[in-house]
Amino acid sequence: MRRQLRATAGVALVLFGLVGCAISPAPENDSLYQAMGGQAGINRVVEGLLYQIADDERIVHHFADTDIVRLQEKLQEQFCVEAGGPCVYSGDSMADVHAGFELTEADFNALVEDLIAAMEAEQLPVTVQNRLLQRLAPMRADIIYR
Repeated sequence: MRRQLRATAGVALVLFGLVGCAISPAPENDSLYQAMGGQAGINRVVEGLLYQIADDERIVHHFADTDIVRLQEKLQEQFCVEAGGPCVYSGDSMADVHAGFELTEADFNALVEDLIAAMEAEQLPVTVQNRLLQRLAPMRADIIYR
C-alpha cells in the first residue's frame, strides 16, 4: 500500500511537470526552508534519500560511478535553494549532469518515490513534501531522456 501511494505521488509529480511547469525562479521567502527544518532538516532528507537510493535496485546502478560526497553536497545546496534557504547552488545544470544517461520516466519516478520515503522518514507533513516536489518538478525535462 505504501509503495502504491509513493508510486501515485511520483506519477502525480510527472504529470505536474508535463502540465506546463517552466523553470521557475527560486522562492522569494524561506517558509518552505523553515518548514523542512532549515539546513539540518534538509541535510537529513538528503541523507535519507541517498540511503533510499542505495537500497533501490531499480536505480542504484545509475549511481555506481557517482562521487556520493559531492552528490550529497550538491543535493543539499539544491534543496536549500529550492526551499528558499540562504544557499547558492554551485553544481552543474541538470541537463549537463544527466547528459548521456538516457534516464527514463520509470527511473525518474523511482527517485521521486525515494525522495518521498526520505521525507516521510523525517515526518515532514505532506503539504511540505508537496511544496518541495512542486519546486523540483520543472527539472524533470532536464533529467529524463538525455
